[in-house]
Amino acid sequence: MQHWSLTDPGCVRTQNQDAYLLKQLDRNTLLCVVCDGMGGAKSGNIASSLAVDVFSQELKRNYHAGMDMDTVDQILQRAVKLANFTVFDQSCQFEEFSGMGTTLVAALIRGRQVAVANVGDSRVYRVNNDGIWQVTVDHSLVQLMIQRGELTPERARNFPGKNYITRAIGTEPTVQCDIFHLDLQRGDCLLLCSDGLTNLVDDQEILFEIVHGVSKKHCCQRLLDIAKNRGAPDNVTSILVQV
Repeated sequence: MQHWSLTDPGCVRTQNQDAYLLKQLDRNTLLCVVCDGMGGAKSGNIASSLAVDVFSQELKRNYHAGMDMDTVDQILQRAVKLANFTVFDQSCQFEEFSGMGTTLVAALIRGRQVAVANVGDSRVYRVNNDGIWQVTVDHSLVQLMIQRGELTPERARNFPGKNYITRAIGTEPTVQCDIFHLDLQRGDCLLLCSDGLTNLVDDQEILFEIVHGVSKKHCCQRLLDIAKNRGAPDNVTSILVQV
């Protein structure tokens, strides 16, 4: 299993409110987490870094090799619950953190088996020579409108409310996360990323850079370069894993 990662504030913002983690839990298990904070200059970075830390520590504390997938799902949900409680508690205790929150997307890769947890609109993609598939479903206003038939995916890319998310870590006392499962084939890639990338780089461009780019090692940088050439008004974070 090979992996690469990158985060950048982009072209407009001076502060990076994204946070991420890559952690080898054992010889065959890799944990990947991406969080995209919100809540203003004083607290977005606190929310994202706190969520990454609490989520990953709780997962490492409970995970052990050999546990079945149902148990993996349970510990992912508990880790999300604790991260949500911690960020929400901090936002209630300290005025400067009021209203902060963050997306969270995580992939627990065990050999070729993957469990994904998602809250918000940061994403996981599966990519191989046959194509690209978005694994997660955005918790966003535009996604709801697409599901209702009120908006096409093409129009959604430029819709004024596309950055409004309907679910986040830390904005409410409780939160529900989505869980997805994947069985990967040898050579498959997983991409975890914040919306600073996907708002500017479409799926086919991501597919081309991962599959046909000069090297996987520099793929995250190439994707960042595309986003920055288009103005990159938001922070950009990506993790690429090849099994």
